[in-house]
Amino acid sequence: MKVTVDQDKCVASGQCVVAAPEVFDQRDEDGIAVLLDAEPPAERADGVRHATAVCPALAIGIQD
Repeated sequence: MKVTVDQDKCVASGQCVVAAPEVFDQRDEDGIAVLLDAEPPAERADGVRHATAVCPALAIGIQD
């Protein structure tokens, strides 16, 4: 799995961090999402898929 975040689309809601804190974080200055792990292991796939589903800006992309 390969994960991307379009920081230009991100609205800093933080839902990705709640869903998959091992994969996503937020910048302190503006709350925009940042990737901690662009190629997370299989055991984190469910959290990443959930983060993608709940992102209000549709800023997260996944490639399997």
